[in-house]
Amino acid sequence: MESGPTIFTGVVFALFGGGLLAWTGIRLRQGEPVAHGVNRVASATLAALAGAVALVVGIWCFIRL
Repeated sequence: MESGPTIFTGVVFALFGGGLLAWTGIRLRQGEPVAHGVNRVASATLAALAGAVALVVGIWCFIRL
């Protein structure tokens, strides 16, 4: 009964983290800004860090099954 919410949460975090990392990488490869009006290095670092944390939380949820 408890595995349903854990699976859902893990999928959400993993998809968000992976999507954010992919989006950030594509934006950087194309030379586009990650966030408008912010230092390019700072915004890319923050976005990559947030994506990595979300991906790790998703993996952690799957490990707890």
